[in-house]
Amino acid sequence: MEKRDKKQVLLYHCVEAEDLARKVAAQSEFIQLQTINWRSFDDGFPNLFINNAQEIRGQHVAFLASFSSPAVIFEQLSVIFALPRLFVASFSLVLPFFPTGSFERMEEEGDVATAFTMARILSNIPISRGGPTSLVIYDIHALQERFYFGDQVLPLFETGIPLLKQRLHQLPESEKIVIAFPDDGAWKRFHKQLDHFPMVVCNKVREGDKRIVRLKEGNPKGCHVVIVDDLVQSGGTLIECQKVLVANGAAKVSAYVTHGVFPKHSWERFVHKSEDLEKAFAYFWITDSCPLTVKAISDKAPFEVLSLAGSIADALQT
Repeated sequence: MEKRDKKQVLLYHCVEAEDLARKVAAQSEFIQLQTINWRSFDDGFPNLFINNAQEIRGQHVAFLASFSSPAVIFEQLSVIFALPRLFVASFSLVLPFFPTGSFERMEEEGDVATAFTMARILSNIPISRGGPTSLVIYDIHALQERFYFGDQVLPLFETGIPLLKQRLHQLPESEKIVIAFPDDGAWKRFHKQLDHFPMVVCNKVREGDKRIVRLKEGNPKGCHVVIVDDLVQSGGTLIECQKVLVANGAAKVSAYVTHGVFPKHSWERFVHKSEDLEKAFAYFWITDSCPLTVKAISDKAPFEVLSLAGSIADALQT
């Protein structure tokens, strides 16, 4: 079968995602970085300018976004809604981390489903000359959120798990690795992609006002156990899961999450300290889907960043 010619993609990006955008562009000669002037008026509202707007007519255009906080979402949405209307051949939006996805718990009348709201906003991105926007998201938090998006966009759901698998095969004694899931939700999300590894599943049970992590199934004894989940916030569940695994004989414990959110510098509780090395995680892998975290944990053990750049470059050719 004849290989399809690759398309030239003009890649814009927000301020926070500049480092990742440069890595994406370095992956392929077919990706060319573009710039936006991210200015503000005196009242704080955005005063934005898309450079080379005339020259991108008829070109394949993409935007790499980072919705790290509500403060930066509006200015990026303004650009995202403007780019497809500049007579571009196609438009792709890469939002590695869909941040509202973990705030979707509807327990009583009056709770607001912010993930559904964000999905509706993104579903109304204007259609370009080439058709609906391609929307690339990595490891969305809940499987049902895949169906929140309307037919006006084409969601492409990617995963960071191949990066983890590649890294695990580079480790010494890789044959002694066991994958652990902190709950049934993580198991449902990831077990099929990791089914060639032995597995351990934990679960959280409520005892009074406390949530206790227990070993549900599997045997971690004598192995390097890697806890896998889609994201981490405070990290409390990972720490409790680690304690259970060690108590059941794990030789050492590491963790992988696609999205290292870590609000309020909660990553600090995982940094290696000389007095607690025996209790520490051996490795803690994250991707660069959350740029602020990547900068904060740079060169701090046990953290390692597995870059999504190559995967994003491939997705832009889809």
